[in-house]
Amino acid sequence: MIELKTDDQIQCIRRAGRIVAACHEEIARRIKPGLTTAEIDRFVEDYMKLHGARPAQKGYKGYPYATCASVNEVVCHGFPTDKPLQDGDIVTIDMVAELDGWMADSAWTYTLGNTAPEVLKLAKATKQALFAGIAQAVPGRRLGDIGHAVQQAAEREGFMIVDSFVGHGIGRSMHEAPQVKHCGKPGTGKRLRRGMVITIEPILAMGMPYINIDEDGWTARTFDGMRSAQYEHTIAITDGEPIILTC
Repeated sequence: MIELKTDDQIQCIRRAGRIVAACHEEIARRIKPGLTTAEIDRFVEDYMKLHGARPAQKGYKGYPYATCASVNEVVCHGFPTDKPLQDGDIVTIDMVAELDGWMADSAWTYTLGNTAPEVLKLAKATKQALFAGIAQAVPGRRLGDIGHAVQQAAEREGFMIVDSFVGHGIGRSMHEAPQVKHCGKPGTGKRLRRGMVITIEPILAMGMPYINIDEDGWTARTFDGMRSAQYEHTIAITDGEPIILTC
């Protein structure tokens, strides 16, 4: 069942979202070749705790870290490590903050140093696909309209959607109904209603959209070793334009 949030509840999620957004802003200032994703992970956990929040991913179904740190061919759910980041890497940091019982979720992709033009194009196209989906998140539209818009934006730029992973509702739980696919047919799926709070989080790949899961049970990699990117926001459906809660 899809739980519709009140205006007050949406503001609670927004407060958590502002902590997530501030973490990403700080990461953008800090990230560079030589830094490790383990250092980023420790920073995020400390920052959230300093601001009264909890890194909700840590401990979720046994996941051991405050962030997912996905480097190059890692699609999502990558473990932070002590390996220094390299010039030209592409890195996605995904995090969920819980504040006073409410959660907000956002992933952002960072490019480091002398990044190849085709990798920069991938990152830009992924962000554009996210915002194409967000533009469809208005009352009366359907979930299929979001997925179709995301897919069309990706394919226009020559990239494919990694459709093994989807967005979701969020609130008091990290994953709530409905699932939000990033491909599909317009006019299909659940109708969007005021009070829905969802994530849109497309992953685009430079090569084929197929994945393998590492032995850790979490880390997802592109089957062909090509690079990928992901951008994600938590948004609220309102009477008018959607509200991005993680910016």
